[in-house]
Amino acid sequence: MRVIAHGGAGTPPEEPADRQTALEEATAAGAAAATPTDAVVVTLRALESDPQFNAGVGGAVQSDGHVRTDAGLMTDDRAVGAVAGMPGVEHAVDVARVVKERTPHVLVTGVHAVDLAAAAGVEAGVDLRTDETDRRWADVDAPDGDPLAHADWVRERFGDRLAAAPDTEADSEAETGANDDDHDHNHDHDTVGAVATDGDRVATATSTGGRWLALAGRVGDVPQVGAGFYCTPAGGASATGAGEDIARTTLSRRAVDRLADGADAQTAAEAAIEEFGGLVEGSAGVILMTPDGDAGAAYNSEAMQTAVAGEV
Repeated sequence: MRVIAHGGAGTPPEEPADRQTALEEATAAGAAAATPTDAVVVTLRALESDPQFNAGVGGAVQSDGHVRTDAGLMTDDRAVGAVAGMPGVEHAVDVARVVKERTPHVLVTGVHAVDLAAAAGVEAGVDLRTDETDRRWADVDAPDGDPLAHADWVRERFGDRLAAAPDTEADSEAETGANDDDHDHNHDHDTVGAVATDGDRVATATSTGGRWLALAGRVGDVPQVGAGFYCTPAGGASATGAGEDIARTTLSRRAVDRLADGADAQTAAEAAIEEFGGLVEGSAGVILMTPDGDAGAAYNSEAMQTAVAGEV
């Protein structure tokens, strides 16, 4: 089994060596799995339990103070399962697998996805906040009022990038939190993802805790097919970065389409990121793997850590 994983595209992490070790250990565990689906699930479960990453424990807090998790899983036969907006579920990738294998649907959301998790034996009701999360939240001037009041509060901090691409430099600064003490630069885009192959079949999965201080209930690219993840017989991709921009450009699909056109994995990744950068202002990264184990990764953010393990 061969596995590639990423730990999110964004600003450089405070402890890159520790995060790199975690990625390498997770991919090594995935490479020992029996099937590509098992491999991506095993890899992401380890990262969802690691508060160094924005998935599961330590995930980003939304405007109402809650952490909600999302995930998507897809195999080369275009079988898909995805979940979104789940409070208290650490291993979102497990629930995505339940949707894929035990329901006729593609995406299940919110409390119903949590109920599905519990019924399938996936632990729910987990406290996903850490001491560091609580410290950061305590420093936030949290919004009051109804969802529209929360939306106004979010716009004050991020500009209009949650709704449309920025037209001005000021909008771009607002989106990145350049002038906002409430914004957590180091914990915003650290979505995790993995792609695996056994030399025949391919699987991909992406998992996230969302975007720090986004509107309560916000869902980004991660559980959207073709955006945060995508897989066909040509190969699989997992994306990370500015979720709204990834969703509006379907970054993962663009990368896999390059594979289908005959590009090698690295060329496909670089071309997809270049195309992405020409369409929107946001930053992103993508990893790819083909059925023969060819792996590629590219990003236009300041950093994106990856690890590769195993052979086919």
